[in-house]
Amino acid sequence: MDHLTDFLLQMPKIELHVHLESTMPGWLLERFAVRQGRTLPRAPEELYHCSAEDLSDFLGFLDRICSYVGTTADLAEAAEHFSAACREENILYAEAILNPTHWPQFSLPDIISAVTEGFDRGEAAGGADCRFTLSLSRNQTAEEADALVSAMERCRTPRLAGLSIDGNEALSGRTGDRFAPAFARARELGFGLTAHAGESSGPEGVLDALECLKADRIDHGVRAAEDPALLERLAAQRVPLNVCLSSNLALLYRDPREHPLRQLLDVGAAVTLSRDDPMFLGALTLTEELRRAAVFARMSEAELLRCQEIAVDAAFCGEETKAALRAALEAFRSQS
Repeated sequence: MDHLTDFLLQMPKIELHVHLESTMPGWLLERFAVRQGRTLPRAPEELYHCSAEDLSDFLGFLDRICSYVGTTADLAEAAEHFSAACREENILYAEAILNPTHWPQFSLPDIISAVTEGFDRGEAAGGADCRFTLSLSRNQTAEEADALVSAMERCRTPRLAGLSIDGNEALSGRTGDRFAPAFARARELGFGLTAHAGESSGPEGVLDALECLKADRIDHGVRAAEDPALLERLAAQRVPLNVCLSSNLALLYRDPREHPLRQLLDVGAAVTLSRDDPMFLGALTLTEELRRAAVFARMSEAELLRCQEIAVDAAFCGEETKAALRAALEAFRSQS
């Protein structure tokens, strides 16, 4: 094992941008399908061997994947699996994104209850401390957004950390004004706010997330690099950008040389590193994602550790949890 991989395996890790819908391995989905009397379209180990030419194709693929989760017990099992898999590679804390539009078979209260149960079981069995954000799709209405926030208020659990929004901005166009009231209400209720922006949209999407949605952090945000003034603002205001290099190279940057990760680091942007959709990316581990980022952007060990510290600051959890995570990182630093 090379030194970098060994360093990353041992380093305590925090992940803030990963979709629960894409953390279920083929063998687990096969188990769920059998319970429904269904079969997968391909062998479990080949289930994710498909092409997605653009974000719309990919989102449709996620819908099909989630349809194999037939009961709330299955959903809880998927959440528990995620917690256990995280801890296997020393991810101490993770916030998964869950978009209810991918799970029409379940009500919002049932989704919240099942994911909470699964994360509780996972942590009790030695897994990672996992929380989740519920995400709107950009093609939803303002009324649907308000209903989601109402369900979050009624069914709130310690595991439910915030409100998110995702979807194809290139197709939906500007949606900030439509969802601003729901985001403002979620903030008043004490939920964290995050938004996918600067992926299928350009810098204007990031600006919309900041000024209309008042997002605490941005998922992706990489295309902010196309606007020097916006990039300077993000760095100065320490707005966290949850960057996913492998995902961006698969869906966004056909020429890897165009990815601005090194540029973001050089201007002092608050960068965290995550996997986005790990199963779709070849069962990608966070350790491997960090290794790729380190090689791609010539990141030092100090920079890799700094990304974890930024993730702690950006996490939607209480100060007690953050203090414990900072202590774990400091202990690792002192031993390295």
